[in-house]
Amino acid sequence: MGQKVSPIGMRVGIIRDWQSRWYADDKEFGKLLIEDVNIRNFIEKYYAGLSAKAADRRKADPQISRIEIERCKNRMTIIIRTAHPGVVIGQEGKSIDGLRKQLEKMTNVKNIQINVVEVANPNLDARLVARWIANELEGRKSFRATQKKAIQNTMRAGAKGIKTQVSGRLGGADIARSEGYSEGVVPLHTLRSDIDYAWEEASTTYGRLGVKVWICRGEVLPGEMVKEPEAPKQRPMRGRRKGRNDRGGRPGGRGPRRDQNAGSRPQADAAAKGGNDDVNA
Repeated sequence: MGQKVSPIGMRVGIIRDWQSRWYADDKEFGKLLIEDVNIRNFIEKYYAGLSAKAADRRKADPQISRIEIERCKNRMTIIIRTAHPGVVIGQEGKSIDGLRKQLEKMTNVKNIQINVVEVANPNLDARLVARWIANELEGRKSFRATQKKAIQNTMRAGAKGIKTQVSGRLGGADIARSEGYSEGVVPLHTLRSDIDYAWEEASTTYGRLGVKVWICRGEVLPGEMVKEPEAPKQRPMRGRRKGRNDRGGRPGGRGPRRDQNAGSRPQADAAAKGGNDDVNA
């Protein structure tokens, strides 16, 4: 039987860059490769432990998309792409400082730099979409309605196509099966197509369910690499600008406020009374 290859691994070196960027001799290559795997697993478990202690787990979930590692002679740079950078950094940077100290002990590298990059649109990231589906399934939501809602949100975000698949004891059935939905185009054989792929597991009362997501975000021109979109930097807040219909807080078309003319009313009444006295005289 034919098997499907990973769309990400098939496009590495063509339109995608490596998630680990460094060079090593043959003797050190295997050691550093295993160390990268351990670093990624440790970061995932580190923030999973912090979110488990929080009162609201969903708000404390950093939603990490991917972790990239760059190495130099005496320096290591770790790039964490996440939908919630504030959760990754922590209050006053406590979470990321604790992570840096533990990584320095684990790797024996004293100079470790951690960069946190915000994902521009989580609905176009396959891993974040797969994790959202898994969280909904763990909350006993319908697997059909959950997949259709995820497809709807992704297509509204500007995707060219999406395909989802959920496998396992769906609905508590005795026999496991797979069921999926798709919309748009997902050309797996076109290497210039920017296709993001991810899978997650959902732990339910009936066992584990596997979730797979393919998202097509368009095509990449020859000779170029896929660049993950980053969220724009927030500009500093400025004072409120007056618009064309800004009337200083007064409702339009009703004239001046009553309290502004309160002081002139006694004079007008006195003038009118004096005029009446002259007429009577």
